[in-house]
Amino acid sequence: MNVITTSYMINMVDLMANIIIKNEVYFCELDSVAGDGDFGMSVAKGFKQLKSEWDDIAKDSIGAFLKDAGMIITEYCGGASGPIWGSAFLAAAKSTKGKEEINLDEFASMMEAAVAGIQKRGNAQLGDKTLLDALIPTTVALREGAQKNSDMLTAMINGARAAREGAEKTKTMIASRGRASYVGERSLDYPDAGAMALGIIFTEMTEILSK
Repeated sequence: MNVITTSYMINMVDLMANIIIKNEVYFCELDSVAGDGDFGMSVAKGFKQLKSEWDDIAKDSIGAFLKDAGMIITEYCGGASGPIWGSAFLAAAKSTKGKEEINLDEFASMMEAAVAGIQKRGNAQLGDKTLLDALIPTTVALREGAQKNSDMLTAMINGARAAREGAEKTKTMIASRGRASYVGERSLDYPDAGAMALGIIFTEMTEILSK
């Protein structure tokens, strides 16, 4: 597979929504150590709404689909998750505006745009113990795959592995952003919930897409 079509992107986001909803309780448990314990519920709320409005979302291009999805996620995901996840989707939508398919280089650029959108919203950097500690390694893996002319799915699998490894590294970090920063050193030895969630989401997605 060398390109992601509009229908394939729609399927990917559908898988993402299903995985988030399935793991709602577990994601809350991950968040209970250093956060409010509502991360899973907050994110799942937005993606449940996305599923309920599925038939009304634009599906004529990747950018249009991601824009509509991003608007719903921004509005309905609870707490800080709405602005953060919504910013990622809307930035990705802008990167793919008018495109009905994207190659690996464009997919890497889309994911880099999502990182930039999150950073613009929350000012977090790599090492701050946030979901970016999983997302940035993913984008690096995708960019490396594009430079090596890798197969799309192979690059995505490598990206998922990088996300898991990045999430594991957050156990050694003291949170400096978000709710977890309030507990300081007590966040040590525990992973960031958002980073771990992305590791799980990307892993499960690639496992399903590989079948």
